[in-house]
Formats: sequence, structure tokens, C-alpha cells
Amino acid sequence: MTLSFFDQFMSPTYLGIPLIAIALVFPWILYPSPSNRWLNNRLLTLQSWFINRFTQQLLLPLNPGGHKWALILTSLMIFLLSMNLLGLLPYTFTPTTQLSLNMGLAVPFWLATVTIGMRNQPTAALGHLLPEGTPVPLIPVLIIIETISLFIRPLALGVRLTANLTAGHLLIQLIATAAFVLLPMMTTVAILT
Repeated sequence: MTLSFFDQFMSPTYLGIPLIAIALVFPWILYPSPSNRWLNNRLLTLQSWFINRFTQQLLLPLNPGGHKWALILTSLMIFLLSMNLLGLLPYTFTPTTQLSLNMGLAVPFWLATVTIGMRNQPTAALGHLLPEGTPVPLIPVLIIIETISLFIRPLALGVRLTANLTAGHLLIQLIATAAFVLLPMMTTVAILT
């Protein structure tokens, strides 16, 4: 059976169970569970410290009104970080290389930001559809173009993220294959690679 380099990005199944479901559930085991004890073990203390520092760094550039997004943004970033680190292990599957997962995360977040922006600041949100100083004959055309651009944004970002992850994993696989092929011919070059 001949496999191509792109076969690693197909959604694998094992005994009829899609492995993307198992890969999405597995990182939740690593997250700390809430406890009412003052002293925890070292792993829970380290995880709590990491999450607190990560949240502080995330909220540093935001105004106080944006701090209510802290929980969802921190959990999303830690989830994506653990998904991508899971893909570095040998013989594992990275769910973030699938366009369906990226779009499933991108569309609700995009829709939430657009809806909240329209509800809280409708003038500023609608003001982004028309650049300042636009000539009057171009106003209808620019509003249509900017509206289309607004609706295409989650698709473009999801495809870009998928392509970047796919290219990175493909590059790692190509370099590993080249090093394996070079090993019998040029050992020092293969080791350096």
C-alpha cells in the first residue's frame, strides 16, 4: 500500500470510532480539577500557577470590560495548545489540522464578537463598513464589499490556520524522511538534519 505525505491529515478511525473524538476528549484529563483543600500535589499546583500566569498575560493588554472573556479565552488557548502538543507525539493525530474543527471554533467566536459589537456599539460596528472620506458614488459598493469581507473572515481564518498547521506538519515529515534516507549515505548530514 502506497501512502502519500498528505494521508496523515485524513481523519483516522479505529474499530469504527473516529479518533478525532478521542483526541478532543483526552486533553481534558490533564486539566486540574477544583478542590477545596488548601494544599494540593505538585502537579495541580504547577497547573494552577501556569493557568493563572497565562490568564494574567492574556488580560494585560485588555481593558477591564474585556476581562469577562478571560475564562473562555484562557480555556480555548490551553485547549488549542494541548491539541497541538498532542500532535508532536509519534503516531498521534492532530485534530487542529482538520478544517471542520477550525471552522467549528472560528464561526461561533466570530458570530459572538459581531453580535456583541452590534449590540453594545452599533455605530462603531457599522462604521467599519465604510472607510472615512469615501466619495459618495463609491459608498454603496464599498458597503457591499466590506459586508462580504466581514462574512468571509471566519472561513479565511479557518482555512489559513489549517493550511499553516498542515504545512508545518508536512515540513516536519519531509525533513524526517530526508534524514532517514540520508542516514546510510551521509551519516553526519543526516544526524545534523
